[in-house]
Amino acid sequence: MSTLIKNGHVINPATQLNEITDILITDGKIEKIETHIEGNFEHIIDATGKLVSPGFVDLHVHLREPGFEDKETILTGTQAAAAGGVTTVVCMPNTKPAIHSREVVELIQAQNRKAGFSRVEIAGAITKDISGNEITPLDELMDAGIVSVSDDGRTTPSLEIMKEAFREIKKNDLVLMAHTEDDELAKYGCMNEGARSKELGLIGIPNLAESNIVKRDIELCKETDSRLHICHISTKESMEYIVKSKAEGVNVTVEICPHHFILTDDIVEKEDAYTKVNPPIRSAVDRDYMLKCIKEGHIDCIVTDHAPHEDATKKVAYEKAAFGISGIETSFALSYTYLVKSNVITLNRLIEMMSTAPAKIIRKDIGDISEGKCADLTIIDLNKNYTIDSKEFYSKGKNTPFNGFEVSGVIEYTLVNGEIVYRR
Repeated sequence: MSTLIKNGHVINPATQLNEITDILITDGKIEKIETHIEGNFEHIIDATGKLVSPGFVDLHVHLREPGFEDKETILTGTQAAAAGGVTTVVCMPNTKPAIHSREVVELIQAQNRKAGFSRVEIAGAITKDISGNEITPLDELMDAGIVSVSDDGRTTPSLEIMKEAFREIKKNDLVLMAHTEDDELAKYGCMNEGARSKELGLIGIPNLAESNIVKRDIELCKETDSRLHICHISTKESMEYIVKSKAEGVNVTVEICPHHFILTDDIVEKEDAYTKVNPPIRSAVDRDYMLKCIKEGHIDCIVTDHAPHEDATKKVAYEKAAFGISGIETSFALSYTYLVKSNVITLNRLIEMMSTAPAKIIRKDIGDISEGKCADLTIIDLNKNYTIDSKEFYSKGKNTPFNGFEVSGVIEYTLVNGEIVYRR
């Protein structure tokens, strides 16, 4: 099958391509990139005035299946990803059962093939049932095709298990994706600890809960000479230590979510648990430091920590509500609006942070618009604005604090392996 994308503004950070050109796709691969391509093709997409980007790679997504299909399924989650321009997701292992065996990995892979939208890569659990007590059979999980390991949703407390995991994944050059939260310091907390939590009478989660474990895990990574990826960074103290460690040559990367570089804890209201997320939305000091680190290039990639929930677990008392934001369909528009249009970073850098850079972290040959590469592409109208309305989400999760926000950047097409999986 052949598809011609005509006259698009193609930005490919992997090769520094940044020009208006045509792209010919044949049998799922990029066959040719030239200014004017002529011929007869089964599909022609006129991308005049549109951005053509590598498909986005989201390293941190909760697809909920198996076990929590009321919140999301692999079908609805990957359909939502496609609508957000995301062609590859890495699904987190806190399912039921957890992704702690070959059988669960193969189930997810089979469900992804059935769904036919965005591709799913898999983070295997570090410990069985994400209990923190017993390490999973990592050789078996790696053989089944996982791209990383994580106990996301909680921190693995055992230093010995963490060291063993770091040593095991080093054999296959995998990365450990760390949820960094000191359970004792975060216990019972439901929002950021600060003036706003005191005003609302809610128990806060201090910055130290994150930075303590960030420091611990970086030291373990150094000791084992392995690879560490810090999930959903949110505090100034954590980023200061990460910047220092990177300068010292530690093999550590870091991701951030839009809600941590856009929002501050002033937005929290007791009556609206759509703002409840883990780690919590932090102070203006933290948010501004995150923007500084993005601007200076210290943060490697943008992810969503897409965590869909049904309203039964969100429209309850703030203290009792589930943590999480449904974010995969709004990530690009929010990032473009608040980072590029606000002159924090360039469009080229944003695309790199959402495609090329995360692809490198999981060692996948994606996120690259080059001849011979897989045709995972996103076509975007940067000049179109819209108002976020979660009632229009493909995801089952409507839980976002961004309802009513005006943003720029509408996803027009998403292609995976050359197939159109989303068209606005």
